[in-house]
Amino acid sequence: MEQNEVQTTSINERLAQSMSMQASADQVQERKEAAQFIDFKMITFTLAGKDYGIDIMHIKEIAKAGRFTYVPNTEPFVLGVHNLRGEIIPILDLRIFFNVMEETEKSIKKMQNLLILNVEDQIFGLVVDKIDKVIGVQKSTIQPPHPLFGDINIKYISGVVENNGRLYVLLDVMRIFSIHENDNAEIDKFSNVKAPPLPLKMNAQPVSQPAKQEIQAAPVQNQNESAEPDNSAIDLKFIKESLAQYIRFYVSDINEKWISKRYEEWKKIRGSQSLQLQNEKDADDFIQGFWSVHNCEWWSKQYADSIKAILPDNAARQIVVWNPGCAKGIETYSLACVLKERYPQAIIRIYAQDIDLLNVSNASLMTVPASLAEEWYAPYLTKTANNEYTFNKEIKECIMFEYHDCKNANILPSSDIIFARDVLSVCDEASQKAIISDFQEKLKGNGIIIIGDNEYLGPAYGFNEKSVGAIAAYIKD
Repeated sequence: MEQNEVQTTSINERLAQSMSMQASADQVQERKEAAQFIDFKMITFTLAGKDYGIDIMHIKEIAKAGRFTYVPNTEPFVLGVHNLRGEIIPILDLRIFFNVMEETEKSIKKMQNLLILNVEDQIFGLVVDKIDKVIGVQKSTIQPPHPLFGDINIKYISGVVENNGRLYVLLDVMRIFSIHENDNAEIDKFSNVKAPPLPLKMNAQPVSQPAKQEIQAAPVQNQNESAEPDNSAIDLKFIKESLAQYIRFYVSDINEKWISKRYEEWKKIRGSQSLQLQNEKDADDFIQGFWSVHNCEWWSKQYADSIKAILPDNAARQIVVWNPGCAKGIETYSLACVLKERYPQAIIRIYAQDIDLLNVSNASLMTVPASLAEEWYAPYLTKTANNEYTFNKEIKECIMFEYHDCKNANILPSSDIIFARDVLSVCDEASQKAIISDFQEKLKGNGIIIIGDNEYLGPAYGFNEKSVGAIAAYIKD
């Protein structure tokens, strides 16, 4: 009898264990399925021990700064103003604004964690306790605000959402900064601390664009001719639209020459199959071969020498470089090493930007494969206590990694070099024009621009091509 009870208990335990494993597998599958439908990303942070989030689309960058300039006769939550690369912005303490901490003497010298917000072209710096991470959720999981959060006025909350067991309060920055509405009887706390308008672009001339080529109807054939109609123009039009839809690749006169050539290859590859792109894989297959050599990869010695050869002579004490779309920073570090070799006496300053906050945050901590210690990178590497290789202090101090979308206003000093490989093609046509206008404004007279291997900036944009070997760069006309 006792033996039967033991056997029954053992069977029950195994059954419970099996059910638990199945439940865990189901949970993993549910999480995988949910991850496929993420359509909202937020930056999370803490205030007085509680978790909050702000739509990532409003975040210009994150920073750590102090020594703010005190402004008299301002609200208690205004810590002062700060010079952000030439732009004066107000610094506001959310902890005081929401009354989640006791008001103390303004800490204008202490280093603070800052969220730099861009709200309808107005820039603000928000002081928070701790900046956490980027979280992606489904919009459908965001619940409406609830009076439970009584320590914050409910009108400033756009919703609440749970993620990995933590509840996040989503702040409505449009209401907080009263951008669209002032119909509330409550005093607009921010009415006197609006960020100054962005500076107008000095001497910026409108960039003339080649007229868009409309799709021409095929010429009317002679009744005696029996040739089949040519649908190439229509097929190519749909391919361009599909590239934008599936992989956010935008065709314009910057890359149209390559696209047209690729289309002719595509027709041969597809044969009797449909030429249209049916999904993301088709789009990736079509665009294969477009991306620049060593895109997001460590550079070969040959390529590094090619970049070095095209860099202009420059006796300036400081070389300023703008590197939008830096991704994980692999190419940024590679460029820094080449610049140190090309301009050994100069101070190198690289402004490296990307819209992937995690990549930007981790770039300064990058370790490199041990194999690079035997390559041309060797003079710029150092070995850590963990026997890992990383870039030495001299190289790291050259680079400022920033979370920023180059499609927004770029408050940067004039640049000797703009290194933006394959960036323009992943921006829509309107953004391409805005970015190129920024290139025109920020590039020094003797500076150069290096864009993607299969991108082109013609005279219509005010640039001339300069080639050295296989590398092409652009200088001002």
